[in-house]
Amino acid sequence: MGSRQITFVIADNPPKRLDKAVSRDVPEEAALSRTRLSKVISEGGLQINGTVVTDPKAKVAAGAEVLIEVEEAGESHIGPEDIPLTVIYEDDDLIVVNKSAGMVVHPAPGSPSGTLVNALMHHCGDNLSGVGGIKRPGIVHRIDKETSGLLVVAKSDAAHQGLAAQFEKHTVERYYRALCYGAPAATDPRVRGVKGANFEPGNILKITTQLARHKTDRQRQAVLFQGGRHAVTRARIVETFGEPAAVSLIECWLETGRTHQIRVHMSHAGHGLVGDPTYGGKRKLSAKALPQKGIDAVQMFQRQALHAAVLGFEHPITGEMLRFEAPLPQDMKELLSALQQ
Repeated sequence: MGSRQITFVIADNPPKRLDKAVSRDVPEEAALSRTRLSKVISEGGLQINGTVVTDPKAKVAAGAEVLIEVEEAGESHIGPEDIPLTVIYEDDDLIVVNKSAGMVVHPAPGSPSGTLVNALMHHCGDNLSGVGGIKRPGIVHRIDKETSGLLVVAKSDAAHQGLAAQFEKHTVERYYRALCYGAPAATDPRVRGVKGANFEPGNILKITTQLARHKTDRQRQAVLFQGGRHAVTRARIVETFGEPAAVSLIECWLETGRTHQIRVHMSHAGHGLVGDPTYGGKRKLSAKALPQKGIDAVQMFQRQALHAAVLGFEHPITGEMLRFEAPLPQDMKELLSALQQ
């Protein structure tokens, strides 16, 4: 496996730590994240004024000459698998896919294969230039296994860093379509009384809480108001079904992107998602509100009725603004059709 050398000079007023100083001053075209640079340093791949330095916490002075030797991307331990993908957009730097419900994004102990990453390894082949020193897709965001919809994945280090920065700054446009129980409307005093919930103009429900793993069930997320991670979700009603509304089609968008965020927040507001086995709960629907066909379709729906419908971001290399839309998958279309009759 070959390597490449990068040389540059530390600018004025460097940070106290070597890894921070190098991360600040390394040429942008090198496409090396701070994590990658820390690894290069610890493995002896960095020289300061001709001397190898392996301590990321070492001090470095302004004007110091830096040489970094970076090995070309190696092969990933994750195997490619010939799994069908719905590709919405692709170029040399990134790929946008419409993930089907039931597919895990990344291999994990409970799902070692059959994942989106395995499928991308096969689809992209030699077009992966390497992320973090390994030829693998760069995952910058995820959606749950049983959630369908749009994902963008990096094919290079430079794209990975650029996309990750946008997600960190919350500048990525992400809209979801979901079906929830009831109607989260500003006219409902019960919703107005939920801690962390308020309404913005246009009947937009805004939920602001902290989220963290549940104390006793590590597979769940819990709403907190101290500790945890800041989370903000907005939702508006698109269409209601029943009189009074038994189910609503809603549009949700994220200011932050936390695990299970929409599912947890809508449940917290008292409007859990249809089919959600973890947060939605089964609700008895009145035959006076909905026809039996609609009731049966809701009760038989096998996953959380949640779809990542819109994804917009700035291309991390070209700067072009990109925006993609994915229609509802067939199971959600059939559910809507049953409710609309």
